[in-house]
Amino acid sequence: MKPLSALIVAATIAMTSPASAEDWTGAYAGFSFGYADADGSGGAGGNDTVFGPHVGYNRDFGAFVLGGELEYNRLSLNLGQDQGSVDSITRLKFRGGYDFGAAMGYVVVGAARVETSEENDTAAVYGIGIAYPIGENFVISGEALRQDFDDVTRSGGGLDTNIFNLRTTFRF
Repeated sequence: MKPLSALIVAATIAMTSPASAEDWTGAYAGFSFGYADADGSGGAGGNDTVFGPHVGYNRDFGAFVLGGELEYNRLSLNLGQDQGSVDSITRLKFRGGYDFGAAMGYVVVGAARVETSEENDTAAVYGIGIAYPIGENFVISGEALRQDFDDVTRSGGGLDTNIFNLRTTFRF
């Protein structure tokens, strides 16, 4: 068999072999670092970096994974035009995912609590993410989350926020 033919056969076999499923069951804790973008009424808005810890638990049901997580993001987002600032966002998230073998894609729904210099508010959070294990206990992941808060600026307007996090996690 020619070397090119052997390479094609080996690549075909590797692509058609089922990927081994990851066991996602268990507790985890980690740290996230990301970017927040906010737009609000009355000209309020801005962007800033976010960072903070997260803890959670997943239960693996074969191809599907369900879990819950508590996450805290610290930021110092000046909303401009004397509208105040966003200091932190805390989220209680429920995650539902699909085990693709070497990675897990998931959706997020839950509640988010924003702390601003003017008001505090609770809103729904929703988004998507992907997690990839590195070794036995470490996972890297990324999330895109959306929250729409009401009455949190100095002028009493709402604030729509998008947060993009890169995360490192240790599984117990």
